[in-house]
Amino acid sequence: MSENQLLETIERYLNGEMTAEERNQFELLRKKDANVDSKVIEHKLFIGLIKQYGERIELEKRLDAIHSEIDVDALKEELLIKPNWVVSMWRHHHSKISVAASIAIFAILSTLFFTGKLNNQDSNFVLLKDQIKRVEDKTKKIERTINNNRTPLKPRISSPGKYRGTGFALSSNGYIATDYHVIDGADSIYVQNAAGESFHAKVIYTEPVYDLAILQINDPAFKDLGNVPYNFKKSISDLGENAYTFGYPGGEEVYNLGSVSAINGHSGDTTEYQVSIPVNPGNSGGPLLDDKGNLIGIISGKQPDIAGAAFAKKSTYLLKAIQNIPADSLNKSLTISTKNTLIGLSRPQQLKKLKNYVFMVKAY
Repeated sequence: MSENQLLETIERYLNGEMTAEERNQFELLRKKDANVDSKVIEHKLFIGLIKQYGERIELEKRLDAIHSEIDVDALKEELLIKPNWVVSMWRHHHSKISVAASIAIFAILSTLFFTGKLNNQDSNFVLLKDQIKRVEDKTKKIERTINNNRTPLKPRISSPGKYRGTGFALSSNGYIATDYHVIDGADSIYVQNAAGESFHAKVIYTEPVYDLAILQINDPAFKDLGNVPYNFKKSISDLGENAYTFGYPGGEEVYNLGSVSAINGHSGDTTEYQVSIPVNPGNSGGPLLDDKGNLIGIISGKQPDIAGAAFAKKSTYLLKAIQNIPADSLNKSLTISTKNTLIGLSRPQQLKKLKNYVFMVKAY
């Protein structure tokens, strides 16, 4: 199928012009071919943006029309002559003011949506960003020490960071994947391995729409990790398939087991899985793997009103983000592992190998 034929098929699919049999066949194709699924989502987003842009233009025209109907000079004269100006203005112009205010509010909400300020703020969905306040606790503890001792030693305060999450190795030479919301707004980023060693890292690429970020360790103390033991699963996982994650909620190593409970994520998001795995702030950016040790996703958020309901971006979108990294952003080659050495191992054995490739991410 050529590119143009595929686009025509996608438009028929999105417009509801397919027969039931054609729709079922196309949905099977989406499930088998991640590239087709990605193009469907991109086309849907593109159409949505065009529609929103048209609505915005229409709003501007309506605002201009309302503005032209309001006699500013007459309003000024009324305000100067009549003392109860608020009541008078409302009586004469309340309909126009109400419409203008409604449109202005809608325009503001649209702007917030386009800038991403309203993304993922649903009360049923929270990003797993661990905002740390232990600096304040340490400060209070120091103050108590000073008050309780006559000659206290001056303590050394080490800031634990502004936000904390999890990341995992993409290659042996220091490239790491995490969630965009973990590092968003950070001035400095460090990653810490299972042995407690911290390394400075920098952001080399982000895709805020998919909540993905790629980091690179640029610390001279960092040593090559060796071959990454997991590979990326390129097909869609099945409903009910076992899955597990490993991360750093609360600053400690935590393993959690569950399953793929829905093929789509929050509000039907086809870029994510819903998984029945208990996760907490700090799990963001952690790897989601199947029983064989294939990487199937990256943990991003949870649904607090449903126990154990979490969400993970599908691995195909992380692969796509890696492919989109500009060549001039890479000063070392980024080679994804195609070999899975976790397959056939017991879970404890898998975790022993896995933990050397999973990091705590600290954003300052």
